[in-house]
Amino acid sequence: MDGWSDERLLTETPSVPAAFAVFYRRHEGPMLGYFMRRTGDAELAADLAAETFAAALLGASRFRGDGNAVAWLYGIARHRLMRSFERGRVEDRARRKLAMPRLEVDDELIERIERLAGEERAVELLDRLPADQAEAIRAHVLDERSYKDIAASVQVSEAVVRKRVSRGLTTLRELL
Repeated sequence: MDGWSDERLLTETPSVPAAFAVFYRRHEGPMLGYFMRRTGDAELAADLAAETFAAALLGASRFRGDGNAVAWLYGIARHRLMRSFERGRVEDRARRKLAMPRLEVDDELIERIERLAGEERAVELLDRLPADQAEAIRAHVLDERSYKDIAASVQVSEAVVRKRVSRGLTTLRELL
């Protein structure tokens, strides 16, 4: 199932519940980062993410495979976020319907959520760069690969890779 598209995972969820677990693992980190950036509160981000995924699981049978699964998930997330702002609390109806226990947030989970939010922000910024620069930065800075290794894999010289990383980092500094 790891090779399935997000759309297929959601479409198959009613008959193959394990498909949702794969979908959840793919999108848990970005979803926590999404909520963390918007609320600034790791515990609230965790609650909102849990409620969003519970609602998505309950609504998977209504997902139409011709739509964008990630857009559908973030639509649910936006709705949950707005409702929580309106009511001053996180709605937990979907979690209760699934008999999911309340998420216990400890220091380790808070650290993880804050780290994911930072990583998600970095990914958003990288997406604003030209593809070759973003790829070079991901490989060298995030994946800690050597210039030589990167150059060999993309079939360019080390100097080209160094220049792409340099230009990309300069652009990122300007964006920040």
